[in-house]
Amino acid sequence: MIRDATATRARILEAATAEFAAHGLAGARVDRLAERAGANKERIYAYFGSKEGLFDATVEENIEHLLDAVPFTAEDLPTYAVSLFDFNVGHPEFTRLALWHTLERPGVMFRLPHAAESTGRKIVALAAAQQAGLVDDSVPPERLLELVLGLVHAGLLIPATTDVIDLDAQREALRLALQRIVDPKSHK
Repeated sequence: MIRDATATRARILEAATAEFAAHGLAGARVDRLAERAGANKERIYAYFGSKEGLFDATVEENIEHLLDAVPFTAEDLPTYAVSLFDFNVGHPEFTRLALWHTLERPGVMFRLPHAAESTGRKIVALAAAQQAGLVDDSVPPERLLELVLGLVHAGLLIPATTDVIDLDAQREALRLALQRIVDPKSHK
């Protein structure tokens, strides 16, 4: 029987997404993951080296999906933020996975190749948009990117009330807040 390494790797990463999103690195069990993926533990370690390596590869794979689904538009940060918000609403496992990774492997995510390249491109694009006068330059581009990401995730993670999140109201508040950050004169 010929093994399809690409398909096996994809099944492992899909199973790893579910396992790590639900349990984090410490709580994830390679046995459960292997069973869900229809692969053996030895194959998992052969592909990824360690549980930490699999966790990092899983985050990278999910970042790649995010980058494909939500293009960055420095000159229209409100639309980007709303698109990112909608992606997170539609893919809650991504948010959980990112949170687990940030908690259990602090500082590692932004050194992963896809994340580092994406962040670098976004900062350069924001700096260019600021230079062109399309985005207010009061906040340095790297801090502005942090604010955008923080606002997107805060609305999902820390609702202001104990009620169910009103996604439409949250989406509009996010759009409006970002519009005012990038163009402070827009609310006058």
